[in-house]
Amino acid sequence: MPLLQFDLIEGRSERELKTLLDAAHRAVLTAFGVPQRDRYQIVHENKRYQMVFEDTGLGLTRSDNLVMVRVYTSPRSSEQKQEFMAELARELESSSGVRGSDLMISFITNDKGDWSFANGVAQYLTGEL
Repeated sequence: MPLLQFDLIEGRSERELKTLLDAAHRAVLTAFGVPQRDRYQIVHENKRYQMVFEDTGLGLTRSDNLVMVRVYTSPRSSEQKQEFMAELARELESSSGVRGSDLMISFITNDKGDWSFANGVAQYLTGEL
């Protein structure tokens, strides 16, 4: 049950956003093997000047098609994280035209007991999940 949070430069259509989110969900299904309806995604659209993503010494050139993805999740193996990163890059390039240099991904890991899906109950701790 990862939660994906996207930061984008404003201007994409609703259809373009849906295509991007569907592609990201396919990457989650492939890399993490979660159930089909285990889908949690939030999009934040920003003005161009509100997103400053420069090069970290890798020789990257970024465009306004930039996508920043934060993945909030319980612990995942390094192999799962790498598979997700590669799969997300492939999916976004093929479906949305997002170049690999315009994709940045960060994992934020927490424990299963840190999640409540409804009713103020930690369903992983109670055994409901």
